[in-house]
Amino acid sequence: MQLSEQEIIRREKLNSLRQLGINPYPADLFPVNHTSKQVKDNFEEGKQVILAGRIMSDRDMGKASFVELQDSEGRIQLYFNRDVICPGEDKTMYNQVFRKLTDLGDFIGIEGELFLTKVGEKSVRVDKFTFLSKTLRPLPLPKRDEEGNTHDAFVDPELRYRMRYVDLVVNPQVKEVFVKRTKLFTAMRTFFNQAGYMEVETPVLQAIPGGAAARPFITHHNSLDIPLYMRIANELYLKRLIVGGFDGVYEFSKNFRNEGMDRTHNPEFTAMEIYVAYKDYNWMMEMTENLLEHCANEVNGTTDATFGAHKVSFKAPYARVTMTDAIKNFTGFDITGKTEAELFEAAKGMGIAVDETMGKGKLIDEIFGEKCEGNFIQPTFITDYPKEMSPLCKAHRDNPELTERFELMVCGKEIANAYSELNDPIDQRERFEAQMALSAKGDDEANGIIDEDFLRALEYGMPPTSGLGIGMDRLIMFLTNNPSIQEVLFFPQMRPEKKGPELTEDEKHIIEILKANEGISIGDLKIKAELSGKKWDAASKGISKHGLMKIKVDGENKIAEYLGK
Repeated sequence: MQLSEQEIIRREKLNSLRQLGINPYPADLFPVNHTSKQVKDNFEEGKQVILAGRIMSDRDMGKASFVELQDSEGRIQLYFNRDVICPGEDKTMYNQVFRKLTDLGDFIGIEGELFLTKVGEKSVRVDKFTFLSKTLRPLPLPKRDEEGNTHDAFVDPELRYRMRYVDLVVNPQVKEVFVKRTKLFTAMRTFFNQAGYMEVETPVLQAIPGGAAARPFITHHNSLDIPLYMRIANELYLKRLIVGGFDGVYEFSKNFRNEGMDRTHNPEFTAMEIYVAYKDYNWMMEMTENLLEHCANEVNGTTDATFGAHKVSFKAPYARVTMTDAIKNFTGFDITGKTEAELFEAAKGMGIAVDETMGKGKLIDEIFGEKCEGNFIQPTFITDYPKEMSPLCKAHRDNPELTERFELMVCGKEIANAYSELNDPIDQRERFEAQMALSAKGDDEANGIIDEDFLRALEYGMPPTSGLGIGMDRLIMFLTNNPSIQEVLFFPQMRPEKKGPELTEDEKHIIEILKANEGISIGDLKIKAELSGKKWDAASKGISKHGLMKIKVDGENKIAEYLGK
């Protein structure tokens, strides 16, 4: 295992602590009785407190030091005085353990007395401290100059998402996003529970990937010797519970779709789906806008939200626009009564990429997505979708070519989808068969398997029902002003971590010279490399870009140092 200089030094300190009889990773409970926030909110000078957390900054003043301690709720200043920590002749605990063997990022526990500094800062005078955990890697802590400018901040998205544990420590504002995420789930649960609906759980591993048009992840069950699919939606199982006699059920489900990744899509995501008997999509529209108004207030204390350059209001009611009117308004094309061939040619004429695998529903979806979707900034219900786009939705009561469906659009993105649910088992079978035909045609998102058990359930009778699905990750993006889904997931899916930079032969050659010559002048390095000026420029820039070489100025000389492990 190759270690950096700092990692080697920290391991040496670890051994020194053990040699002094101090366990750097004690098993004992540490009796914390206050957090930093509790100290500040209920400050009483002279009060004795016990806290624990990470050391995040340290100002050495010789026989005394000021330290910033960070716990789960913020930071508090600690004052270490050598003669208070070590009242006797032996000053080891301060001079050695605290001053020489403690690093930024280490966890300590302290007991002390609250006091105000001369400048009025609420602080703790430490009487005793305990080592709780020695960190072996330095935290990438940002630095601030005298003008208040921040340098070396931990902002690279690739590193932040891959090492969220570090991101949360050094970027406290990130934690607030996830606090609000939890508030959103709590607010939604409270809203449903107070209405008398029941939270349930349905299978993640499913024999048939139903309830949505998406490409599933496939696995294999060894004991049963059958393929299983990670669920793409929980809809069909929740409807089975409505058949079974529940009037209202909901679930926050982890869904998995084997599709692309971008700023608004992650292969694993969280959806909330709710089904309520004896309701229709008109009732569900009213319930949805009241739900989101409630959630926005609970998360942010207001129904107003900022998303990028847009100011959005989640205050009910929301505008309602039919799918047909939306397309006609933004393209001038009326989809009413059009054949698949006419839709295909219309989409091509609008510059939309289409192919022969697309049926009417997919073509209309592409037209709306490309030409209309981005225009809806304020929460807007897009209603009455063509039948081909909604295989699980009831036909519209006034027009059998349409369905009783709505999607809620915010800032050009869908965050909710709802139906008057199809409960006619014969009609449902015909819709499934149409999906199978699309799958056979080459549409890899169309479901090519008929769920016979679900059809059997419908044949036992499902009451009139309305269902709603909300993308929880996308909703919290809007409520926290985050344009990327990766910002609202603790651990977003990432590409495999590269073991090291890919280097050219010239770059490798220069690095071998750097390794063999610690602190070599640029002039000598050029001579030893024996490269043409053009090759030298390209290789040295590449090495610097990979963060493997540092140039130090020593008088008139420039010294190159190798920074790799």
